[in-house]
Amino acid sequence: MKKTKLGEFEEFVLLTVAALQREAYGVEIKRELEERLKTKLSVGSIQSALKRMEEKGFLISEFGEATMKRGGKRKRIYHTTSYARKVLSEMREIRAGLWEAIPKLAHELKLI
Repeated sequence: MKKTKLGEFEEFVLLTVAALQREAYGVEIKRELEERLKTKLSVGSIQSALKRMEEKGFLISEFGEATMKRGGKRKRIYHTTSYARKVLSEMREIRAGLWEAIPKLAHELKLI
């Protein structure tokens, strides 16, 4: 696997963008993460992570349409790139392999 600079929080944000698809904008990403992580997050932490991942090529963004609900402001919608999906898939495989290895390793070390 190619080494990437993707921290745990960035991985959570990236997975959230992938899950939300067309609804992946700052406020909705924050709401989804807060619900899943059971903690409060700052808008700044989300925006910083999104910007870093866009610079690294994990995300692309575009502006949505202006809406009256938002006072005429447009949302910045984020999308995962093929590179991001590849990296997430690799990380999932690595994590699954490590979880599967726990009983085996623990038994070999006579911890179970």
